[in-house]
Amino acid sequence: MPSTAYALLAIAIWATLATLGTALAHLPPFLMTGIALIIGSVPSWPLVLRDRAAWKVPPRTLALGIYGLFGYHFLLFIALRHAPPVEANLVNYLWPLLMVVLAPVLLPGLSLRPVHVVAALLGFAGAAAAILGARSGAAAAGPAGEYWGFLPALASAVIWASYSLWTKRVPAFPTSAIGLFGLVSGLLALACHALLEAPATLSGQDWLLLVVCGLGPLGAAFFLWDMALKRGDARQIGILSYITPLASTALLLAVTGRPLTWSIALAAILIISAALMGTRAR
Repeated sequence: MPSTAYALLAIAIWATLATLGTALAHLPPFLMTGIALIIGSVPSWPLVLRDRAAWKVPPRTLALGIYGLFGYHFLLFIALRHAPPVEANLVNYLWPLLMVVLAPVLLPGLSLRPVHVVAALLGFAGAAAAILGARSGAAAAGPAGEYWGFLPALASAVIWASYSLWTKRVPAFPTSAIGLFGLVSGLLALACHALLEAPATLSGQDWLLLVVCGLGPLGAAFFLWDMALKRGDARQIGILSYITPLASTALLLAVTGRPLTWSIALAAILIISAALMGTRAR
C-alpha cells in the first residue's frame, strides 16, 4: 500500500475526533485522553506478548514517542482552556505547514521548493476557512478565554510536526512500538487528571465512545501515521494533512444537523488544490 493511502486512512480516522470529542465533552480532557490512549495501545499488546522485541526501543526513541503523543495533547488541552477554542485549534493546525517547512531542516537530503510552500499555505488557508466559517455559523462562540493560550497551541503544533519528522531520524523501530508510546502517554495523562482535574463518573455510553475513540483516532490513526511517515515524503504527507480539519468540520456540521456552508466549499477547493499540488511535487 502506498504511503499516501496510509496517510489518508489516518486522516479519515482523525476526522472523527471532533465529533467523538463533542460527545465526550462532559468528561475531563486528560481523563478522556488517558483512557483512550491506553485503549488505543491494546491492539499491540498481543504482539509484545509473542515477541518482546515488538516494544523494544532505545530510551531516546521512547522519549520521542512520549514527547509526541503526550506533549502534543498536554499543550493542546492547556491551549483550549486559556484561549478561544476555535482560534486555538486553528493555530494548532499550523502543524502540517510546519512539517513542510521544517522537513529540510530536520531531515537531511530534503529540499524545500516554492511549490511546497505555496501548497502548504493554500492548505492552511483552507483549514482557516473551514474552522472560522464553522464558528461564524455557530449560535454561540463561547467565552473568549485568555489569549496567552495561543502560545501552548503553537507549541503543540511544533511538537507534532517535529515528532512526525524526527521519527525518520531515530533508529528504525517497529510500528508496534507506537503502542508503547500510547500506553506510557496515557498513563501520564491519567496522572495529569489525578493532579489537575476533578474526579468523574463514566456511564456505559461514555465507555463505548471511549473505546471507539481509543481504537480509532487515538489508536489506529497513530499506527497508520507511522507507517505513512516511514514510507513517504514528509512534505507531501504534511500537505495532505490539511484534509483533516476540512473533513472533521464537515462531519461535525453534518452530525449536528447544521448545513454545509460556503466556507466548507471554499475550504474544499483550497485544500484539494493544495493536496494535488503537493503530491505532484518532487
